[in-house]
Amino acid sequence: MELSIIIVNYNVRFFLEQCLHSVSKAIQGLEAEVWVVDNASTDGSLDYLEPLFPWVHFLPNPENTGYAKANNQALTHCRGRYILFLNPDTLVAEDCFRLCLDFIKAQPSPGAMGIRMLDGSGKFLPESKRAFPSPVSALYKLTGLSALFPRSPIFNRYSLGHLSQHQNHEVDVLAGAFMLFPKAVLDQVGSFDQRFFMYGEDIDLSYRVQKAGFKNYYFAGSSIIHFKGESTRKGSLNYVLLFYNAMRLFVQKNYRGGRAGIFAFFIQLAIMIRGGFSILHRLILAPLNHLLGSQVKHRQRQISLLAAEGMGHSACNILNNTGLGVSNTLTYSPEDRQVLKNKAADQVILFAEGGSLTWKQIITLTAEFADDGVEYWFHAAESGSIIGSDSKETSGKAVAPNQPATT
Repeated sequence: MELSIIIVNYNVRFFLEQCLHSVSKAIQGLEAEVWVVDNASTDGSLDYLEPLFPWVHFLPNPENTGYAKANNQALTHCRGRYILFLNPDTLVAEDCFRLCLDFIKAQPSPGAMGIRMLDGSGKFLPESKRAFPSPVSALYKLTGLSALFPRSPIFNRYSLGHLSQHQNHEVDVLAGAFMLFPKAVLDQVGSFDQRFFMYGEDIDLSYRVQKAGFKNYYFAGSSIIHFKGESTRKGSLNYVLLFYNAMRLFVQKNYRGGRAGIFAFFIQLAIMIRGGFSILHRLILAPLNHLLGSQVKHRQRQISLLAAEGMGHSACNILNNTGLGVSNTLTYSPEDRQVLKNKAADQVILFAEGGSLTWKQIITLTAEFADDGVEYWFHAAESGSIIGSDSKETSGKAVAPNQPATT
């Protein structure tokens, strides 16, 4: 067995559905297995997904044990020479796993590797490559200097803003959304520390990998879409508390003396400030819900899916009037590119279908037009749902016929 993939699910069945469809394409030609640990989801995830993916090993938990413990639970069953921890709210390209395996096998002293990640609108996620947290980097992030000087090796040291997202690098910290390890490394350094319930466990494990003499790598040769934590939104107060408390635990575990005290002060300050912003954000912002479609030949299916939110009639009018999909398939034809450049659509539904549009093309397309204000929805041709997430600050959306709509 070459590759074991571990996914932890909590109430994101439609995002996981699309993820597994993309994974099924990416493991073709590989000796691979997929384990999904369900942390007591209340959205009917197991009943919905198990019949659709009989080749996936599902491990149901009677309670939410947390991200770290659930991953470790599946790890005891894995037989692969390489272990991939993958988030359920991700989409991978067809050649992603093969490219990653080829890369890590070619590196000296490989400990772990991460990948270039894009959000649901195609924008690069800076947490794809990071340095270890420090009091100074926490101060720059808290004061907003890291955002003002995103490419500075000083002010944006934490996100390694001075390192190109398009080149491979040796880095400190990898994101838990996509972490690939040789199994032998995990046997030596251990897996996730189960004291971390959610967030921070990836920083801690990256730290232990380096401490043991191995190297962590950021790989730019492939990209994934990561919808940014659908289970706990970044704009929520719950996220703020979970994230910064995880940082506090990391500091207590790995730092000593006055440095730890200074860091703890900044973390507490960040909780108060970010928590206040979170409350204001929830009062001010409301989600938008205006939909445009893409491929002409799939319009009836799109309409039936969108009708789950009571938008059947308006969706029909919108889909019939959009200029997108003039070639019946969304490819890289000049006509389709011009439609996006002219912003003829606010939202586009991208269908992953073998002869039409691959996951790799979809990921590349979203990155190409990331700054053009287009919001993307994603749908595997074999699936029964459409998902989208245009911002890490607001809830993602999922639509499916005969299923309760979710946000």
